[in-house]
Amino acid sequence: MRFQDPAWLLFALAGPLVVLAAWRRERGGRAVAFPGASRLARVRPGWRARLRLLPVILAGLGLAAGAVALARPQHGTLREDIAKRGVDIVVALDVSGSMAAEDFQPRNRLEVAKEVVAEFVRRRTDDRLGLVVFAGRSLTKSPPTTDAAVLLRQLEDVRLEMLPDGTAIGSGLATALTRLRRSEAKSRVIVLVTDGANNAGEIDPATATDMARAMEVRVYTIGVGRGGQVPMPVRVQDPFTGQAIRQTVMTEVQIDEALLERIAKGTGGEFFRATDPATLRGIFERIDRLEKSEIRTTAYRRYRELHPPILASAAALLAGAGILWATGLRVGPA
Repeated sequence: MRFQDPAWLLFALAGPLVVLAAWRRERGGRAVAFPGASRLARVRPGWRARLRLLPVILAGLGLAAGAVALARPQHGTLREDIAKRGVDIVVALDVSGSMAAEDFQPRNRLEVAKEVVAEFVRRRTDDRLGLVVFAGRSLTKSPPTTDAAVLLRQLEDVRLEMLPDGTAIGSGLATALTRLRRSEAKSRVIVLVTDGANNAGEIDPATATDMARAMEVRVYTIGVGRGGQVPMPVRVQDPFTGQAIRQTVMTEVQIDEALLERIAKGTGGEFFRATDPATLRGIFERIDRLEKSEIRTTAYRRYRELHPPILASAAALLAGAGILWATGLRVGPA
């Protein structure tokens, strides 16, 4: 057994102290000179005199019990099925080389996307969220889970060049769909974030779109970054020292907006363009307002609360003391 708020146990001492003070007062009495006092001492006290301390005892016990109840004693292990309203969501995040473009100053596209996705995860406390990354091929970083801490750790581990370069949009979408295949949620959603055009992978985006429509999964597509010439960091060899140095060059990057719009429209989702961090945040906030559906999760609480019956006993004891006092049975001179 443990106490959630043990500081209240100090107040449990008030009960015995109240009883002790009343007992000492009763024993002390009042010294009054009276002829024939020796004969009166031999008279047996009546029931009222014998019970004069009872209200104080009940009040003291009530105070002690109340303090113990406020300390919240707990014991045991509790398994609890909880019904929540949520959505199963998989974020499919592009990690291809073009996500290193630095048009989201002062950071690159991937760093900003990771930050915004992390904010989105922290807001969706009642949902199951998963993470898929893709470049030249796709990879599941986390299946849908309600454990936000696990997902955030996996998101933090996402980096450029973790997969062969390329932009396999169809493969990324198909992998995200496999993570939702066993979902029982009424609403299943994929948020696909990319900055390019499909140029790799074994699954055509149109095929993946048909799969999503058949599974009744809505796909929200987000094209991130500006099109055309964008600043891109590269490493080149210094001709004088021979060392690799970092330079920024303007590189042509094209986003296949038509493809992303077809994917979204074909699945009942929506296509967005984000050319700066603020716009990207606004898009995720809009997606955050999706209709929710009920899911069931199992929570394990380590302790079971024991204070309710103790609190009820304290209330009964204090009520009993109050009734006795009201009827005139109390400590003090008659």
